[in-house]
Amino acid sequence: MATFLYKLGRTAFRRRRLVALLWVALLAIAGVGAATAPTATSSSFSIPGTEAQRAFDLLEERFPGAGADGATARVVFKAPEGQKMTDPAHKAVVEETVAALKSGSDQIVQVTDPYTAHAVSQDGSTAYVSVSYKVNAMELTDETREALKDTGHDAQGKGLTVEIGGDALQTMPEQGASEAIGIVLAGIVLVITFGSLVAAGLPLLTAVIGVGIGVSSITALANVLDLGTTTSTLASMIGLAVGIDYALFIVSRYRAELAEGREKEDAAGRAVGTAGSAVVFAGLTVVIALVGLAVVNIPMLTKMGFAAAATVVIAVLIALTLIPALLGFAGDKVVSRKQRKGTAKASDKPNGGTRWARFVIRRPLMVLIVGVLGLGAIAVPASSLEMGLPDDGVKPTSTSERRAYDALSDGFGPGFNGPLLVVVDGDKATADRTVSTIKGLDGWAAVTPATPNKAGDAAMITVVPKDRPSSTATESLVHDIRDATGDEVLVTGATAMNIDFSQKMNDALVPYLALVVGLAFVLLTLVFRSVLVPLKAALGFLLSVVAALGAVVAVFQWGWLGSLFGVEQTGPIMSMMPIFMVGVVFGLAMDYEVFLVTRMREAYVHGERPGEAIVTGFRHSARVVTAAAVIMIAVFSGFIGMDDQMVKMIGFGLAAAVLFDAFVVRMAIVPAVLALLGRKAWWLPKWLDRILPNVDVEGEGLAGATAEPGAAKPDLVKV
Repeated sequence: MATFLYKLGRTAFRRRRLVALLWVALLAIAGVGAATAPTATSSSFSIPGTEAQRAFDLLEERFPGAGADGATARVVFKAPEGQKMTDPAHKAVVEETVAALKSGSDQIVQVTDPYTAHAVSQDGSTAYVSVSYKVNAMELTDETREALKDTGHDAQGKGLTVEIGGDALQTMPEQGASEAIGIVLAGIVLVITFGSLVAAGLPLLTAVIGVGIGVSSITALANVLDLGTTTSTLASMIGLAVGIDYALFIVSRYRAELAEGREKEDAAGRAVGTAGSAVVFAGLTVVIALVGLAVVNIPMLTKMGFAAAATVVIAVLIALTLIPALLGFAGDKVVSRKQRKGTAKASDKPNGGTRWARFVIRRPLMVLIVGVLGLGAIAVPASSLEMGLPDDGVKPTSTSERRAYDALSDGFGPGFNGPLLVVVDGDKATADRTVSTIKGLDGWAAVTPATPNKAGDAAMITVVPKDRPSSTATESLVHDIRDATGDEVLVTGATAMNIDFSQKMNDALVPYLALVVGLAFVLLTLVFRSVLVPLKAALGFLLSVVAALGAVVAVFQWGWLGSLFGVEQTGPIMSMMPIFMVGVVFGLAMDYEVFLVTRMREAYVHGERPGEAIVTGFRHSARVVTAAAVIMIAVFSGFIGMDDQMVKMIGFGLAAAVLFDAFVVRMAIVPAVLALLGRKAWWLPKWLDRILPNVDVEGEGLAGATAEPGAAKPDLVKV
């Protein structure tokens, strides 16, 4: 592989104008396609195989046009102190609001009058209007949302406190600002790392081009493939991360080759042949992690995974072709001014990475124990992980959704924010028996009479829990209803859907881990031609992810240091967080593993002793891996400052995971384990050595192919 990539890198360097033109043309085509494609709507959210989904399907069949899985909104009215919502003046304002809502959008299915729907609290201080829509929240038009907001504002100015809750106002968080901040921070780190504006700009430019092509292609194909508006979110985040990483490593290797006195074209070829080989396999591990999301069997996640994987493939291709082409355009400007003047220190002089590696190999057992115990202590809270989907109750008190949530809880009870919808597949007698059965259970605050459909062969029952939607008591009530009723009774609604979604994600975690880690183990065995190195990589990754989950639980579920990160209300951890972290962090962790350890193996294969190889790997790669990790931490940390609790949680979790994996696992535990193992680290059974193809990631084949005429070939160690 190294020889093929070496030739590819030289060709791209030599024919740089053609290569650059092709990539610019691809970006333009994707951009035109995105600009001319119809506006994408959100693909419908479904969870195949769950009771909540079967209930929704039954509702659509037996109650056509009811918008069972459509968006909902609650306009909550609170009377001034000492007054009631039943006062004539306040009642007139509410009735005007109901009329305005009905005429505000053609996406509305129903608007209830609180005075006929018994939606006034017992003390008369609070009332609410329920609004049901035909489509889900992400498919609502901007006009519909604005009409809802305007109606609330109009009523607000007439003496009442008016807040709007529900998922109708839910929108995808704006990411442009966070990504821009991440790019600026990445630029600063790259300038410090390389000492050259041109060298720092290349990874940023190519990453933006790759993300531009990927996201534009997703936008262009959104309607055709039913990708929806949320699909590009993960693709953009991962594409930017790996795009910077891959370009960073190839540019760094190119500069190292130039420092050894090679001609520019040969240096570009060697950079792609060596670092490019690591890029290919690192990219494959990320693709495996993202495509593996299909095992969860949730269509939305599957589409997001495939779209992000395609963006990673684009990032790999850009790193292998566009980077060497741009290096050809950059000329001498890709190196620092000191290097151009010949005053830079020789590359083999000790640096921070060298000193750290020597410290670790002198005290490997101490470093290993401190690293493992430290991450183990941080991971302890993960044993108390409670999964769910955060609701409006965890939003900042500055938002209307949170204030509406609190007003409903105060006026009607905490369970009112998460009613359960029980669907009965049977006649009125069956529905009545179901109501009686539910009333015999614990944990409910109200049970409405059954509402049959026109045909009389199905009915709906609303059950209001006593406790808040995300509580364990409400989850127990859902399970109790399901256990106490027959197969013809199904429980759904947002709360039940969240419970089923969390259970499905929990059930899929072990198979997903087994698939991703198993395939990556095979891939890394092929790369490193070792059994113990991939095993160590996988175990280290699991340790860093569990530690990151422990930190997430401590902050967002227990509330430790919550005020520091803007957490106003603790609650369950987002149910897709563990799998999401495994998929994203695994790819980045294997990036750092491949880039750091391949340089060690390269040195070992070329004759260095195991300890010397560790030092050599750190001397050449530690600075660049550190820069890549700092960039990712900065990018992910930018999301912590956002108001949305889910986005805040994702940003914190990913930043913590990269911090632990890059600086504790890869920089401390990995060299400590390799130092303790010595030559055994590179052991491979002979029968397996014969079976595995030699992919030549460390560039053994280049030693002779690119050597100067008459130069002695370096000794190679057979492992």
